[in-house]
Amino acid sequence: MTREERARKIESYGRAYDLLVATLQDFPAEMWQFVPTPDRWSIHQLVVHIADSEANSYIRCRRAIAEPGSAVMAYDENQWGKALNYHQQSTDDALELFKWLRLLSYKLIKTLPEPAWSQTIQHPENGTMTLDDWLEVYAAHVPEHIEQMRQNYADWRKLPAR
Repeated sequence: MTREERARKIESYGRAYDLLVATLQDFPAEMWQFVPTPDRWSIHQLVVHIADSEANSYIRCRRAIAEPGSAVMAYDENQWGKALNYHQQSTDDALELFKWLRLLSYKLIKTLPEPAWSQTIQHPENGTMTLDDWLEVYAAHVPEHIEQMRQNYADWRKLPAR
């Protein structure tokens, strides 16, 4: 990844909270619990998942910087959603947690010297990941889930009159 590409991704990464909050305003609160199909998550579940994912991301980033080459854990996001009962968790709390975790990582990665971006972590499912790989994954994470939310909303709107 070039420095210019990385700089754009870092800025996109840093804007994710504002993008998410702005997008959530497009969806009526009464449809946030709507699950389109058993294999998809509701907007509510997606928001809580984003916070849990960011907590893992926060640690992975710091491991790559402070302990290059070290192992990080994988987690089963579907199992977390079930076992942690995402539908009962507060989306306000999840958004607040996401906001601060993302902000702290954004401030940290903006200051990294060039050599840091080639440092690695060992992911049990993805293998060796550089910090650039980490950025690629997490810069895309929220936009990907926003697209899922938009699809949920489109599916909800197709339902017979409520």
